[in-house]
Amino acid sequence: MTKGDIYFKEIVNRILSEGSMDVNPRPHYADGTPAHTLSVDHVMCTYDLANGESPFITLRPIAIRSAIGELLWIYRDMSNDLNLLRDKYNITWWDEWDIGDRTIGQCYGATVRKWDLTNKLINDIQNDPDGRRHIINMWQEDDFKEKHGLKPCAYQTVWNVRYSGGATYLDCCLFQRSSDYLTAGCINQLQYTAFLIAIANHLGYIPGRFTWFVANVQVYDRHMEQAKLMLDRESIECSPSITLPSGKSFWDLEVDDFAVEGYPREEIREKNPQLKFDLGI
Repeated sequence: MTKGDIYFKEIVNRILSEGSMDVNPRPHYADGTPAHTLSVDHVMCTYDLANGESPFITLRPIAIRSAIGELLWIYRDMSNDLNLLRDKYNITWWDEWDIGDRTIGQCYGATVRKWDLTNKLINDIQNDPDGRRHIINMWQEDDFKEKHGLKPCAYQTVWNVRYSGGATYLDCCLFQRSSDYLTAGCINQLQYTAFLIAIANHLGYIPGRFTWFVANVQVYDRHMEQAKLMLDRESIECSPSITLPSGKSFWDLEVDDFAVEGYPREEIREKNPQLKFDLGI
């Protein structure tokens, strides 16, 4: 069982046993029905990548290539262009937040570009590795005054260089305000694990510890049966990891550079097939 599977079952069990049902939700389903959620507050997951831990789950297939493509769209392309996301990465799930011009407006990649957040992060770590101010924060109130499709869920990362046993590690923690756990929770954790690996590779450090802090974790009311089904599924024994060509610049990376090893995709599809989720938007 991966550490991601262990956390998944713990968190879903907690939501089903302790969760609070919201009263007046913002999201609605496609048919107009309010999309209520059962949720818990203040969840943390942590993984020591250097010791083989990871947020991969085997309880349903995860679209890893798409997850990494979305990450590159935000932080490497620094884009809000939905046509680029579709044509380059074959991703269309952001189309629901099109503001009418085939962009998601002034948020996510547009905020990263406006404030040059990725370049500043890399330069800050290079110039002051022992600093404690290596932060990307996409929660920019001035940007929200402009038209935008969705305020960022995964909005902040904090990075630290750590020395241990003669080696130099790069650690990262992700702060997230909200997580639709069955559909996006595991994807977000994998994305930012890949982000840590990519930045560490660019800087010549060893990917170290990745930690995910989330303020509110939800299961939609129309996802309860899927949640129970995933709890009843058996995990598949494996030790997945993500590797990159050594020393390759973050700016030159493409999705195909991220090699996923030790993750039995076909066995997962056969034993724990994909589920359908009616999404709230």
